[in-house]
Amino acid sequence: MGVIEAGAKPVKLAEGFAFTEGCTSDASGNVFFVDQPQSQILKWTFDGEEVRGKFSGGKLSTFLEPSGHSNGMSFDGAGNLIACADLHNEVWSIAPDKRVKVLVRGYEGKLLNGPNDVWVRPDGGLYLSDPLYPRDWWKGLREPTVQVGGEFVFYVDARTGEVRPVVTDLVKPNGIIGTPDGKTLYVSDIRGKRTWRYRMEADGSLSDKRLFCEEESDGMTMDEAGNVYVTNKGVSIYSPQGQRLERVDMPAWVGNTCFGGADMRTLFMAASKEIYALRMTLRGVGPA
Repeated sequence: MGVIEAGAKPVKLAEGFAFTEGCTSDASGNVFFVDQPQSQILKWTFDGEEVRGKFSGGKLSTFLEPSGHSNGMSFDGAGNLIACADLHNEVWSIAPDKRVKVLVRGYEGKLLNGPNDVWVRPDGGLYLSDPLYPRDWWKGLREPTVQVGGEFVFYVDARTGEVRPVVTDLVKPNGIIGTPDGKTLYVSDIRGKRTWRYRMEADGSLSDKRLFCEEESDGMTMDEAGNVYVTNKGVSIYSPQGQRLERVDMPAWVGNTCFGGADMRTLFMAASKEIYALRMTLRGVGPA
């Protein structure tokens, strides 16, 4: 049995965005994503059964605007939306009632480069990729240069709030995802065109770095079999052993992907100015 439902093809759900990113889903299978240049967090609610690539409908709504030009997002165990708020290079926790709490303002008194992607591990700690992509909305606010000595992956301790770098040797870290058991973290070096696998330690540090695949990823998600989905000009699906199982080519760059829908078997793809869905045979494991 393949991972894509027999006969299923990507279905366009909506279009006309500036640039979509940051897909993640809540406990009900609703998908949240961003239109980053427009400073919007949007919500897609699937309506009815999704069968063989046919979607009976859905609803697009605005969850938060302005959103601090949020980028990557992930839900925590309490249902708060953790967002990489790129306007002031912060990390936010957005409650269901839309109240915003700033979790991270910088590192050692300096701004971050530009929080890009985030994953919440089971104990509430955060792994955060921090590459530099100069933004138009920084004009008058900051210089578009590296702020913290390099482009790193940071760990944010859930208990103390301490922020510390845990990966410092990649060219430009970007997509990031971890296993639900809190044991393995995947980090993509988008400029180095490789994705790496690490063992997560109890204190948040990472060890046992190993090459996972020779493919870059802007965003990542995972299914119940432990397969890893990496995004670029499409979506590649890799087994836990790093074997490529499937490739879904798309008409535009896929900034991020996640599973959604009532049964969590719909792959949601943010493809530049459009969003798509594809029916899968396996369930997703949760937020991306």
